[in-house]
Amino acid sequence: MASHLARSAQATALRSAGAALAPARRRVLRPAASTVGPTVGRAMSMRADDKFSRTDAKPFPSLTVSGTASGTAPLEANGVFAESQVAYLDPHEDDLEELKVALEAANLGVVAHFYMDPELQGLLAAVDWEHIVVADSLVMGDAAVRQAEAGASAIAVLGVDFMTESVRAIMDARGFEHIPVYRVAPQEIGCSLASSAEALQYQAWLQTAAKKDNSLHVVYINTSLLTKAQAQATVPTITCTSGNVVQTILQAFSQIPELTVFYGPDTYMGENLRVLFKTVSEMPDEEIKALHPDHDQASVRSLLERLEVFQQGMCVVHHMFGDSVVEEVETHYPDALISAHLEVPGGMFELANKAAVEGRGVVGSTANILNFIITRTKEAVAVGKEDKLQFVLGTEAGMVTPIVKSVQRELEGQDAVKVEIIFPVASEAIHATGESVEDGLSIVPGVSGGEGCSVSGGCATCPFMKMNTLDGLIGVANALTDAETNTKFLESLLPQRRGLKVNGELASTLGSQPILHMRHLMTTGKISDELINDVYSR
Repeated sequence: MASHLARSAQATALRSAGAALAPARRRVLRPAASTVGPTVGRAMSMRADDKFSRTDAKPFPSLTVSGTASGTAPLEANGVFAESQVAYLDPHEDDLEELKVALEAANLGVVAHFYMDPELQGLLAAVDWEHIVVADSLVMGDAAVRQAEAGASAIAVLGVDFMTESVRAIMDARGFEHIPVYRVAPQEIGCSLASSAEALQYQAWLQTAAKKDNSLHVVYINTSLLTKAQAQATVPTITCTSGNVVQTILQAFSQIPELTVFYGPDTYMGENLRVLFKTVSEMPDEEIKALHPDHDQASVRSLLERLEVFQQGMCVVHHMFGDSVVEEVETHYPDALISAHLEVPGGMFELANKAAVEGRGVVGSTANILNFIITRTKEAVAVGKEDKLQFVLGTEAGMVTPIVKSVQRELEGQDAVKVEIIFPVASEAIHATGESVEDGLSIVPGVSGGEGCSVSGGCATCPFMKMNTLDGLIGVANALTDAETNTKFLESLLPQRRGLKVNGELASTLGSQPILHMRHLMTTGKISDELINDVYSR
């Protein structure tokens, strides 16, 4: 199905990403006609080297959600990057109908990550189908289980490959081995961060950890089951998320005072944790005990001396937020509320961490950022006075869909409060397609060297996530309606690394152990006796 708005953007994006990522054919979705107004046309017709409108007082693109006494809160886009994001928040009815029919016919559940393309997220948020959840990587597995419990016949995962592996493992552990779990592209859908944990350098680092008494490896959940299995085979390991990593480390040191923690593979997150714990160590003891009752200034300073961080792991998306972006935020948005994912570079994190200490920011996971924006919006609406909140979004631009949808719900029924979402992306995050406004998108996110990525290596949007397409999802659904005929194709979409073994044990089984340790901590608030004994006995 051709798009009257972005036909050429599709071709350009695929050419730029093709060699490295080998994505499946990508259909660019059609926004509803009402979303493309005069403002959109003016912004998209700018010269490519203008980057952002020179008439704008601010350097970064943004979306403003205005309150309204009735109906859905309207959107105002400022800058070409924002235009490209907002264009798909109101999907075309034909796309919605096609997706709904396909999902219903296959009885297919869908779990997608927050970093999914805004154009695809817009559809998922609007389609009338009960078995769809967009969430962070931890929640995706639980959501798939709930969909299976509710009667879904199969699950499609919109994410990178390690997410599909994790969903498969969680489904198996919960007794749903008979429910198939599919990717939506036959090619490998990689992840720069997860790949760094499978490199020889990471294995060597774990061997160093294993030689030290009372070592615990805290591994970020955004890694493969193979990584988790190899780690567990080498050194006692527990999984963490960006939302629970602080409590994981505090609780581990509380129950094992002689502990040394080795955190990996995300270098930015690890160094940011050190900054965060240093901030905590300078707080009054009573405030520290509010975070964790067993800790005070002395204990936090002590754990900092025994917190080791892997130095060669990075997500290409969060690498975009460098020092130049931080300087622009400080200069042009002094009153904004600042958010930063724990994976962003130190400068952006320190800015948000300082704001969080002052009560005007948040650092943490995608869910933490979303909840912060929703909470502050609710508070402003409750006050009832005219106000405009500014939020700097220090994470992947795909988060705009759940944020905008949530803010629109909060602003319905009033017209006093506005919310502006600011994208602090580098100028390299957009490029020209060579098309006119009438024929397609003249400017889209990404540089010609790689879709959504800057020439220095960072990305405004994840190029791997963009391998998940509407065509791919509908293709899975259509194939399932005649599974016998399409057996070979469906098999190509199953998790790729099934049956791998580590030390004679299935990687899916051994790699699930660190996840189970995390589940125990999340349920009970305690490190399991099994993990503590493992730390002391190795």
